[in-house]
Amino acid sequence: MSTAAPPADWRRLDPRTVLVTALVVAGVVAGAAIPVTLGLTRWFGLPAAVLQVLAGAVLVIGAAAGADRVRWHRTRYRVGEERVDLHTGLLLVKRRSLARSRIRTVDLTANLMLRLLGLVTVRIGTGEQGNDSTLQLDPVTRAEGERLRRLLLERAATAPSGVHREGELAVLDPRWIRYAPVSFVAPMLGGAAVGAVLQVSDWVGAQGEVIAWVGDRFRDTPLLWVIVGLALAALVAGVAGALVLWVEMWWNYRLEREPGGTLRVRRGLFTSRSISVEEARLRGVDLVEPLGVRLLGAARLDAITTGLAKDHEAKNADHNTLLPVAPRTRADAVAADVLREADTPTGAALTPHPPAARGRRLRWSLAAALGPVLVLTLLGALLTPVLLWIALGCAVVSAPVAVALALDAYRGLGHALAGRYLVTRSGTVRRSTAALERAGVIGWTVRQSVFQRRAGLLSITATTAAGGGAYTAYDTDASEGLTFAAEAVPGLLEPFLERSPKDA
Repeated sequence: MSTAAPPADWRRLDPRTVLVTALVVAGVVAGAAIPVTLGLTRWFGLPAAVLQVLAGAVLVIGAAAGADRVRWHRTRYRVGEERVDLHTGLLLVKRRSLARSRIRTVDLTANLMLRLLGLVTVRIGTGEQGNDSTLQLDPVTRAEGERLRRLLLERAATAPSGVHREGELAVLDPRWIRYAPVSFVAPMLGGAAVGAVLQVSDWVGAQGEVIAWVGDRFRDTPLLWVIVGLALAALVAGVAGALVLWVEMWWNYRLEREPGGTLRVRRGLFTSRSISVEEARLRGVDLVEPLGVRLLGAARLDAITTGLAKDHEAKNADHNTLLPVAPRTRADAVAADVLREADTPTGAALTPHPPAARGRRLRWSLAAALGPVLVLTLLGALLTPVLLWIALGCAVVSAPVAVALALDAYRGLGHALAGRYLVTRSGTVRRSTAALERAGVIGWTVRQSVFQRRAGLLSITATTAAGGGAYTAYDTDASEGLTFAAEAVPGLLEPFLERSPKDA
């Protein structure tokens, strides 16, 4: 196959992509080789099984490397004055093109293998929905990736005015790792660890032995303590996993403001990530406080921005996070620097919501907690008294928790206008304080159920093209909520308010 270079204005991916593919596939094959070999020994014996697995591994690795060699040969890209073009494919050639004026993100990612080879994956996106809004160059050299990022994100417009500073806005403080164990990731990882042990033991045909071994350890232990012990073991495993995951995701974290008005987040230990956010597309920030870290006085800072990657892969990559979980005062300070404000809108004094909103949350929370208790009570009356005792235990535990969460959710409600921003806050398990630029509001949605109308409440939602697309002040006083919306964006809601008396 010819390896002639493409025309001068076209460029190719780095040819070491074939080596990367071969090494990655070899690692996957090596991980699958042990259970496959053990399975084949039941029919062919150990030597024959090993030979068959080795032969299959060579074929799989060779086929993957060959396919990637063809992909490399048939892939080329160029950056023109108006467009970025990517051509790829053998039998069915795909020609994709993005207008440079629509490009909003150029993100660089490199796993450990790519980093060792000095390569990166470049994702060029317009921030629109669908795969056609993103071009991926996988891989190119790091120097080429940085060149593309600077070239495609440079803007002639001057940076926004305001109180600000250039350069480094935030850098990793290793002490922030103390917040990792109290995140919701820890129990999830603990459950995943238990499942992984059972799955691997099943692959090698030893699941029964593993369960029997655990049973022997707790043979003379009451069932309640067995459950507590296993739960603690899973939690410890989850905490360890959360710490490792935090280090991998946030090591070498740095938030910078580059000349021309671009915010850049760099992070990652084994897999490095570089994410850029244009300040011209920034519409505000969202201060996120999950329950665990909020109890320790900490919060995470996310960007509310238009044009951020929205494809499936980017959704799982924390693309909008500007600051990992850090002390709340530090998060507020970074929010002020990011928004070029002297005082952060996320720290503004909020208007509390009426007591009727508290009653609604108490009723919802108690209904959710006591619904299962009612079902257990009915089943207990029909089947066995044991379920009645279980229902009683659930009620004793869940009712106080439900009340506490409801009261906390009510205390978290609030809204305000802070300079150029409107601020809304809500949530308890995940409390969110969103500061949205008033100029970024494109519409209002007013919702009022029958029960809200009787209580004199309504929920009003600011719609925007940025971030999650909607930010709601829940259960506000009816007149207060409408006044808030009218003052936030003058002229947008008034026509509807003027017609409301006639409609009535």
